[in-house]
Amino acid sequence: MPNTPENDSNEFEDDGYDRPSKSQIKRDMLVLQDLGKQLVELSNDRLKQLPLPEMLYEAIRQAQKTTSREGLRRQIHYVGKLMRNVDPDPIRTQLDIWENGSREQTLAMHRLEALRDLLLRDDDALTGLLKEYPGADIQQLRTLIRASRKEAQNNAALHAGQDPQRKHYRALFQAIKALNDSTEEK
Repeated sequence: MPNTPENDSNEFEDDGYDRPSKSQIKRDMLVLQDLGKQLVELSNDRLKQLPLPEMLYEAIRQAQKTTSREGLRRQIHYVGKLMRNVDPDPIRTQLDIWENGSREQTLAMHRLEALRDLLLRDDDALTGLLKEYPGADIQQLRTLIRASRKEAQNNAALHAGQDPQRKHYRALFQAIKALNDSTEEK
């Protein structure tokens, strides 16, 4: 049978590129090496929480102990090499949870701080708070709000260089935080 273009296409179907290019392999390797760098920067407690093989864990701990710049570079390269034998998705997922979890906590703290400031400015805000948290100790909250307002007035009268008092201001925040935490547990 003569070699025609139709016959040639059948011969070369198995010869196509079915594997990643060298450039793609190198990009993947660098991504794993960057993930390894993130792992080296973690605390030992956080490292223990990750699903890492013993050999990788020891390599990361060694990188954390390495002080020379070149030695650290080589050790991180070695960590990246070991990362090729590990499924990085659970590690990335846990790192993302730690990173975004702290964002969520920060946003929650800012929301509580805004609520505290609103309570100090507006008397009607306490009514709204009591609707949201019906089991709150109204007498304690009123006492803390009154003391925080008085504390703020005293702080406004301070001269330059004097430290302001924040005892009641912080106590009000803790009371609001305790209310919030008690409803989240339920």
